[in-house]
Amino acid sequence: MALHHGRSLSFPSSSHPAVSQFDDSLSRLRSSEATCSSLSSFNGKINGLRNLYESIGDLLLLPHIQQIVSEECVDDFIRLLDACSSVRDLISLVKQDVRDLLSSIRRKDAHGINAYLASRKKSRKMIQKTLKNLRCSASATSENASMLKDAESVSISMLESLLSYVLGTKVHENKRSLLSKLMHSKKLSSDENEFNKLDSFLQLNQENELVNHIKEMDSDIQVVEEDLESIFRQLIKTRVSLLNILNQ
Repeated sequence: MALHHGRSLSFPSSSHPAVSQFDDSLSRLRSSEATCSSLSSFNGKINGLRNLYESIGDLLLLPHIQQIVSEECVDDFIRLLDACSSVRDLISLVKQDVRDLLSSIRRKDAHGINAYLASRKKSRKMIQKTLKNLRCSASATSENASMLKDAESVSISMLESLLSYVLGTKVHENKRSLLSKLMHSKKLSSDENEFNKLDSFLQLNQENELVNHIKEMDSDIQVVEEDLESIFRQLIKTRVSLLNILNQ
């Protein structure tokens, strides 16, 4: 985030507990950037972001930090809030699509299944558009390296990672190839992207496996959605703190 007169948001001492908490949270988030291999693995990262912004809230109580907060900090937070809101809404849409699909399968409603496939195609386009906006947002945060800039950077990175995971990859393999993978690869059952695996089960018309898989997915998506709502509320608190500092 930009700071007044181009100064970096730095700290004269790391002895303050909030500084140590921030450094620890940031370090953990950076070390886990490439480790999200399932929906459930995103929960820890989102909770880590919440902890990061809680520590920023404590830092913003320090007088020497308040002195270097600018209007551009608030502008950056608006952009980050918009990004988080967009991702949260997309996850909610995906959750509803998956639930509608489960209902259609139980009712043996072919029309409902086709509706899911159409909605999935539409949501993929929306995800791709949001990913493009996130990458533009990341490139727009520049100039000075600071703790707030670092926080925004890891936030955008996590949101990108989550959307890329939900986007998945389209399945174009024949049924024999898919069936072989599903039957003989233990790695597929434990590590395969849940959305790719859902597409595979749909192609193979494996109803029992599909129903069980969707139930597990629904639970994981629900947790991710709730975690995103939690970090969104924390970001709002941070933005309010920034506004209060500017209005003092």
